[in-house]
Amino acid sequence: MTSFIYPLLSLIISLVTVKLIKDKFSHILQDIPNDRSSHTQPTPRGGGLGFIIAFALTSLISNYQNPTNITWWWLILTPLVIVGIADDRYNLSAKIRYPVQLLTATTATLTLQPFPQPWLTPLGTLSHPIAILLTIIGFTAIINFYNFLDGLDGLVASTTAIQLAFLAIYTQQPILWLLVTAILGFLYYNWSPAKIFMGDAGSTFLGAIIALSLLQAHLTPSYSWTALSITTPLLFDAIYTITRRLLNKENIFQAHRSHIYQRLQQTGLAHSTIALLYPLLTILTATLIFTLQEWGAIISVVTSIALIPISEYYIKSQQTAQI
Repeated sequence: MTSFIYPLLSLIISLVTVKLIKDKFSHILQDIPNDRSSHTQPTPRGGGLGFIIAFALTSLISNYQNPTNITWWWLILTPLVIVGIADDRYNLSAKIRYPVQLLTATTATLTLQPFPQPWLTPLGTLSHPIAILLTIIGFTAIINFYNFLDGLDGLVASTTAIQLAFLAIYTQQPILWLLVTAILGFLYYNWSPAKIFMGDAGSTFLGAIIALSLLQAHLTPSYSWTALSITTPLLFDAIYTITRRLLNKENIFQAHRSHIYQRLQQTGLAHSTIALLYPLLTILTATLIFTLQEWGAIISVVTSIALIPISEYYIKSQQTAQI
């Protein structure tokens, strides 16, 4: 069991490191507003490196006391982190970023195991390679979804912290508490109005950690899919938005502000109000899962789906009222 001192140390290291990045490196890590941005003034980014460093140090130190697979985690994640840092500094091309994301997903899947997909069993010997391929695709998608959704002060950081806290308990991976407290240190500077953003290094890292912890858990199929449902309040926004843009024949790789959270913000809702909505829905999902298990997951998924047309109705009604 992770000692209490390590989560506290992770929090302190994160607070200090994020402040250092904000104060000393903001001039070379500026996030200039674009078509996807919710902010209007240049704001330093790269703050995600603060919680990455805090988690790396405390997880590797604690590993000497309670050996885990965390060393393998860092071997898998390091190329992704390096490219994320370079992207925050130099705005790398997708031709560089995506192959590294694919490498991370492939290495993780082959090192651990594909995500349980029992409906593939009737395919016989083909079931395993297909499961590997689908897991790699899903892993890469999650990395990108977390990156896409990181466009509002505190939203992704707070929601992911709750997801990781849930997974730490539900999948019995206490090492994740070290990242939870590290994210809290970053959130001190990232909550609305944000003084620093996590950047691509932070958002892609969080997506990869969520996917990696789900593979690491080695749960039964029902438990694995139940655990995955903790991500639905956040990821359904990304999935719905991409589907909507494809149906409208829009370029899904082009910067935009058409995620539900962005469109809610455009109606006049405060940043902090929207940023609280997703964590609260995630807390509700966790509560349902803990109390009702698989049924709780089903209810959570249905609720997340139902909230999409409700959000659309609200957005359109507000747009009509503003005309």
